[in-house]
Amino acid sequence: MQKQLLNLRFIFKTKVMLRTHHCGELRKEHVGNEVTLSGWVQKTRDKGGLLWVDVRDRFGITQLTFEEGSTNEKVLQTARELGREYVIQASGTVVERYAKNDKLLTGDIEIRVNQLNILNASKVPPFKIEDETDGGEDLRLKYRYLDLRRNTVRKKLELRSRMAIAIRNFLSEKAFVEVETPVLIKSTPEGARDFVVPSRINKGEFYALPQSPQTFKQLLMVSGLDRYFQIVKCFRDEDLRADRQPEFTQIDCEMSFVERDDVLDTFEAMTQHLFASIKQVDLGTFPRMTYAEAMEKYGSDKPDVRFGMEFISLNEVAQGKGFNVFDSAELVVGICAKGCAEYTRKQLDELTHYVKTPQVGAKGLVYVKCNPDGTFKSSVDKFYSQEDLKAWAEACGAVPNDLILVLSGSKESTRKQMNQLRLNMGNLLELRDPNQFCPLWVVDFPLFEWDEETQRFHAMHHPFTAPLASDLNLLDTDPGKVRANAYDLVINGVEIGGGSIRIHDKNTQSVMFKHLGFSPEEARSQFGFLMDAFEYGAPPHGGIAFGFDRLCALFGGSETIRDYIAFPKNTSGRDVMIDSPSPVSEEQLNDLGLKLK
Repeated sequence: MQKQLLNLRFIFKTKVMLRTHHCGELRKEHVGNEVTLSGWVQKTRDKGGLLWVDVRDRFGITQLTFEEGSTNEKVLQTARELGREYVIQASGTVVERYAKNDKLLTGDIEIRVNQLNILNASKVPPFKIEDETDGGEDLRLKYRYLDLRRNTVRKKLELRSRMAIAIRNFLSEKAFVEVETPVLIKSTPEGARDFVVPSRINKGEFYALPQSPQTFKQLLMVSGLDRYFQIVKCFRDEDLRADRQPEFTQIDCEMSFVERDDVLDTFEAMTQHLFASIKQVDLGTFPRMTYAEAMEKYGSDKPDVRFGMEFISLNEVAQGKGFNVFDSAELVVGICAKGCAEYTRKQLDELTHYVKTPQVGAKGLVYVKCNPDGTFKSSVDKFYSQEDLKAWAEACGAVPNDLILVLSGSKESTRKQMNQLRLNMGNLLELRDPNQFCPLWVVDFPLFEWDEETQRFHAMHHPFTAPLASDLNLLDTDPGKVRANAYDLVINGVEIGGGSIRIHDKNTQSVMFKHLGFSPEEARSQFGFLMDAFEYGAPPHGGIAFGFDRLCALFGGSETIRDYIAFPKNTSGRDVMIDSPSPVSEEQLNDLGLKLK
């Protein structure tokens, strides 16, 4: 039986397959072997008596050689008919190259071709299929199937594949069960906008595409599955940017009979495993930081802690000196840029212009130069003495040659503005090393956030997040101060994943819905199925969801997730390759009970 299997494999490889090796496989030890390669023509070089063809597949490039007088005339003629991206099959003998190419893994050998077949011709592609292509982004998205032939693009998808396999292996070993949840679900009012799908059978009613499998994974915990995961497509109808797409992928996970530390320990280990196995990076133990501390020190719930420049409150030393801009401010806050006192007036003006841009929104910038001789030069010298500025420097931990940058205003807006300035300084000073990875857990988020437009509370994460047990007594008296049993994983200033311990009893969930402005009838209509499930012995449970596309981009050193999606949408949410979204026929609309205005 074993011999029969070996014979079948031999027959399959030599008689059925269109190649014996791939184009990145052959080395000097293969010299003298008869081989067959298949792939795409990368380039041809015709020197009259000699013709070279580079053939490419996803594994590499191999040089084919044809020589007048040695190569069959018909084969030579076929070779001269080849164009870029023709699909060919070439058979011949592996020989050692005279002029070796150390830039190719196959650069020590070439194939002396004795048989050549054109499997498919190709039009001249609209851009070069090379790492450094001449195609613009829109053109490459339109011909994405050609763009995917480029090494730089394909390697990103291969990275994504390796990461998905590593994640599945890790979670499977931890007794997680992979379960697929529905794609056609019920629309809910909380969160981002849903993509809705009209029902033909139930006219006038609509499905929604899931923004997350949240309620289904909680129901799986009620079902006793204990540990669930899924690498799942999710959908949000929201404005796009570099790290957003209408459809994206989550690593979605849930665990029963756990507390917060159980979840954090499990997925800290998973993240450590990914970095160690894919990037050979040891992340060490992840520090933890409260939301309140993150906002106070960095003005962001996803701080980049690869560098310092923590915020320093200067209210005590900067107010009451007659400078009305500071005296009337809720917060005066500074950062210390080490070694930047030599900044020129032009550089300082550029920083001032930066903070005044609409995306930052500050009204101005105050600076203090800590001169090498121990004196100080500031943009507010008329209001502050040298002793005053010395107190600022001491508060900021500034020494000679440092530069202090100061913003003021309301607490919330000023911290956000200073966060932008801090990150900009990190970029200017090259402190945000893409090869350095600094993870941390941000915990104890507010349970609610107040919306001025709707004049009501919204869930900061989602309506199923449990409050901290110590804050339960505040739910009815001061809901704005209630902290959530929620957590985010942040790496290099990017939110990679987030989750929470969930509410698992009907009474607490009802109170949560009440504070979110749901009437009992609305709560019943939207989430009655979950409330009912909680009455049948729901276990304590919690989980997390990672943005898989963002995680891949972080591993690949990119700012945009689009590079790691096989067929992404453009910045307008369109698939320019298949021209979607697109109109549908009036007949389809009639079937759905819809009419155009």
